[in-house]
Amino acid sequence: MSRFLEELAAFAKQQPFPVFRFAEIVGDDEPETVDFVQTNRCQNVYSVAKLFGVTAVGILWDRGLVRLEDKVCDILSDELPETGMDPRWKNVTVEMALSHRAGLPGGFLDIDVLPAKTFGEDYLHYMLTYPLAYDPGTEARYSDGAYYLISRIVEKVSGLPLDDFIWREIGVPLAFEELAWSHCPQGHAMGATGLYLSAADMAKLGALYLGGGQYQGHRVFSVAWRDLAVEKHFSLDPHRTGKYYAKGGMNGQKLYVIPCQNRVVAMQSYGGNTEVIGDWIAAYQS
Repeated sequence: MSRFLEELAAFAKQQPFPVFRFAEIVGDDEPETVDFVQTNRCQNVYSVAKLFGVTAVGILWDRGLVRLEDKVCDILSDELPETGMDPRWKNVTVEMALSHRAGLPGGFLDIDVLPAKTFGEDYLHYMLTYPLAYDPGTEARYSDGAYYLISRIVEKVSGLPLDDFIWREIGVPLAFEELAWSHCPQGHAMGATGLYLSAADMAKLGALYLGGGQYQGHRVFSVAWRDLAVEKHFSLDPHRTGKYYAKGGMNGQKLYVIPCQNRVVAMQSYGGNTEVIGDWIAAYQS
């Protein structure tokens, strides 16, 4: 075990909250994992799933198949409800969905909080006929609905469901162990949450962003997309010190990308304080 992981584990054991495991990747090295409790290797990483959606869009963006300014209604033109849509939906772009500025209410389509039957059998219809809360593009309100929309966009553009696309483009080349995603009643990957995978594979996604889209010789997306995603905060939020950027998930999941340390850390827990851990990581001196 690396000195960093030993010291991080010792610090975590002193805290009043539980941690399941950490995984660390340094540069292009293999992941190294430390476990604290016996539990399934694959855990629900909740909203960390959103960064996989960002990555899928980036791959398509690199290939010229989607642009940030593309209109969602143009992409999904043959799946739109015949009636009941707010006319402001015609202004919603891919970028607005990625940045939670599509006009949806905060917390919209949250299957981790509300029963799945709340949203009926056709989640896209439910979303597109639900009253928009504000003019698209004018403000940001975090919601799972925005990334269910991203899932449907990726599926429409690529011809593959989001989870199958991620398996092909990331899971296979980066030798993921397992990956399973919750689906809506019509079989589309939720996109925003409900993604089950190991901490090591979670860290591999971070390693791609650390390496400018490349990990262990496998280029998945461009440096330009990495820089754009970081600049626009597409599910990548900077720490107040500027020493890392990260994506968190419900109940204490966190993926930290720490360029100044050439390191990625994935945290899985249930109730863990990711800010306390993040502050320790930011202050770490090797």
